[in-house]
Amino acid sequence: MSAAVEHVPDAARRDPAVRLADLCDPGTLHDVVAVDGLVAGRGLLDGVASRVFATDPRVQGGALGRDGCALVVGAYDAALTAGEPVVGIWQSGGARLREGAGSLDAIGRIFRAMTLASGRIPQVSVVLGPSAGGAAYGPALTDVVVTGPDARVFVTGPDVVRSVTGEDVDALSLGGPQVHARHSGVAHVAAPDDDAAYTAAREIVGLLADRRRPAPRVRRAVDPATLMPPSPRRAYDVRPVVDALLDAPAHELAPRWAPNIVTALGRIDGRSVGVLANNPLRLGGCLTATSSDKAARFVRTCDSLGVPLVVLVDVPGYLPGAAQELDGVVRRGAKLLHAFACASVPRVTVVTRKAYGGAYIAMNSTSLGATRVFAWPAATVDVMNPVAAVRILHRRDLAGLDGAARDHAEAALVDTHARETGGLADAVAAGYVDEIVAPAATRDAIARTLAAAADTRGRPGNMPL
Repeated sequence: MSAAVEHVPDAARRDPAVRLADLCDPGTLHDVVAVDGLVAGRGLLDGVASRVFATDPRVQGGALGRDGCALVVGAYDAALTAGEPVVGIWQSGGARLREGAGSLDAIGRIFRAMTLASGRIPQVSVVLGPSAGGAAYGPALTDVVVTGPDARVFVTGPDVVRSVTGEDVDALSLGGPQVHARHSGVAHVAAPDDDAAYTAAREIVGLLADRRRPAPRVRRAVDPATLMPPSPRRAYDVRPVVDALLDAPAHELAPRWAPNIVTALGRIDGRSVGVLANNPLRLGGCLTATSSDKAARFVRTCDSLGVPLVVLVDVPGYLPGAAQELDGVVRRGAKLLHAFACASVPRVTVVTRKAYGGAYIAMNSTSLGATRVFAWPAATVDVMNPVAAVRILHRRDLAGLDGAARDHAEAALVDTHARETGGLADAVAAGYVDEIVAPAATRDAIARTLAAAADTRGRPGNMPL
């Protein structure tokens, strides 16, 4: 919170100018303009010059009119010209009923401005109260959505739902922070209070817009191998491993939605990176339809904004089952393949334990254009788990054996299969893995690769997936 508004009463903090002052670095908000329920200005966010705007919930519930929408469109035009991020604070009932189609047209112009800016400049939305209709779709078009505890995001509110469908649901259950943080995937950060929401927005802008900062004077010395379980069959939380590779703990996005894949922003030697990692603690780290959506959008966000990618792979494959097929795992899984195959930013893959099947390909394999693929010494790359493969390939031979004899024969076949098809030496020789690296040397290997890579970015256009 800025020093000037530290003791402002809660009711006054609905004032959009106060909210924008809280959002910006202390004392940096300037060029403030208020037009018919919308306020826009300029300020620094984590030291980055940015354009900011906020709806005014005190004016017709924050409903969007033609003049106010024109102010937002103008802010976007100026931001594109200057190459500055845009952050919007939302609390709005959507279109103004009294302005009819004119209000709808004006909101559509905001949507077009957001879309034209997509992938060209970072866009972050902070939702602090009820936001319906156009005020729900506006944030959804931006790169990152942060919700405060009072956020309620929905296309139609409880009264309309009740009158049309007869369904009795309250605003919290329909569009509260946990709905969008856990189930819909709309919210990337569910902040415990408004100040935490502002802090998250500032930090995210810094990571997406100020991509090169001085490396820390003292490096964190953590061997990621010490954070892994001794048995390769045991599950573990990959997030401490992610943190061990970064200058400071990661800023995780959408941690509660599809938690079997981790998407996070951070820095390595001062350079912004996006980290994508399978999390064996959830569903064994399998890829699913939903996690493919989450991962694909994250890859596209980083690629379009020029943020290099670091991909930590420990994946047994795609989660099997009828539920996944009905959920569109083929169609949605293809999004991740497409996102990586089209990506232009430097992207480094590290296989920590295993990479099996189609999920091996999807997690930024050499075949999809990875800049460099590293593997830890005990890692395995194969079509599937050796035990499962042996039970398919040798099912007739094993069917004639019982008890200990079967177990002994299967173990021998598994050992042979793993050596013949999943050996790292063969993967290196074939070019599927570029280098075997010790866990303790992983951070340096990633930093070295990123330093040598060209500073590229993908095509504009971060379509919501």
